[in-house]
Amino acid sequence: MTAHPPRRSPEEQARLDAALTDLFERRISFNEVLGLRIDAMDPADFRMRFAMRPELVGHYLYGRLHGGVISAALDATGGNAVVLALAEKHAHETAEQVMHRFARIGTIDLRIDYLRPGLGSHFIASAEVLRLGGRVATVQMRLTNEQGSLLATGTGAYMVS
Repeated sequence: MTAHPPRRSPEEQARLDAALTDLFERRISFNEVLGLRIDAMDPADFRMRFAMRPELVGHYLYGRLHGGVISAALDATGGNAVVLALAEKHAHETAEQVMHRFARIGTIDLRIDYLRPGLGSHFIASAEVLRLGGRVATVQMRLTNEQGSLLATGTGAYMVS
C-alpha cells in the first residue's frame, strides 16, 4: 500500500486559492477583457461568470453575445478547471508549485456547439474535468444565462505536461 503525501495546510490552500483567483481574473489579461470572475472554485464544478456589455455584442440588431466571446469564455473556463484539477491531484504541493504547473497548460482541441442566441444580462460558464491524464485533460463546458437557459456547450482537450 502506497502512503499519500499529506494534503496542503488550510493556510497554504488559502494562499493557492488567492493566487488562482488572481491568475484567472487578472493576470490572464484576456479573461479580464471578457470580465470573467470566479463564481465557484469547486474542482468538481468550476464556474466563472461575466456580465453582458456592449463590447461583447456580436449581432448589433439583436444585442446577442458574440460567438467568439462564447468560445473564449468556455475555453478559459475549461483551462482554468484543468489548473484546479491539477491542484487537487497534487494536493500536497505548495501554492508556488501548483502555479508552476499552469505554464504547461495549453488548448489542444476545442469544439463549441451554439444552442441558443446569447441573450442575457450575465452568463455563467461551467466546466467539468472528465479525464485528467498525465499529458492530456478532457473537459466538458457549458454556458448558461441568468435564467438558466443553456446557450452553448463545449468540449476541450488541454495539454497538461
